[in-house]
Amino acid sequence: MADDRKKKYPFLDADTDTPMNASNGHVSDDAVNDTDLFFDDENVGEKLRNQDADTLDTAGFGVIKVDDEGIVEFFNRWESELSGVKKEEAEGRNFFTQVAPCTNNRLFRGRFKKGVRRGELDETFTYTYTYKMRPTLVEVHMYRDESGNNWIMVQKF
Repeated sequence: MADDRKKKYPFLDADTDTPMNASNGHVSDDAVNDTDLFFDDENVGEKLRNQDADTLDTAGFGVIKVDDEGIVEFFNRWESELSGVKKEEAEGRNFFTQVAPCTNNRLFRGRFKKGVRRGELDETFTYTYTYKMRPTLVEVHMYRDESGNNWIMVQKF
């Protein structure tokens, strides 16, 4: 049974459920610090605002920072590779209408606009990207941090 879990969940040590270092598969000597970004971390939204662009760019999931109107301020490498949209083509453009028009609907943009209006956004949902790509199932986490930055995080299933 433990061997099956290890195959299915290689990021967990089958005996201790301790997260392993993604680069070498071994438990790190250091505790996970604030620069370690994980999509499923309940504090990931707040951690994003304290990271530099290089750290955000190397995250193992899509990281998009948008202003209240949806203009892309940051678009990381992972999201660029998933979407087929170059970083320089995304930044400065509206995410919902120009970068990923498949998100310009009530399910996606509607949640974003509602959260911005309320001044609090913390929504996670499953979505299918379809623009410039074969339909791709993703998990989306939209978050507004304490400083008012809006983050869209994307994890492919």
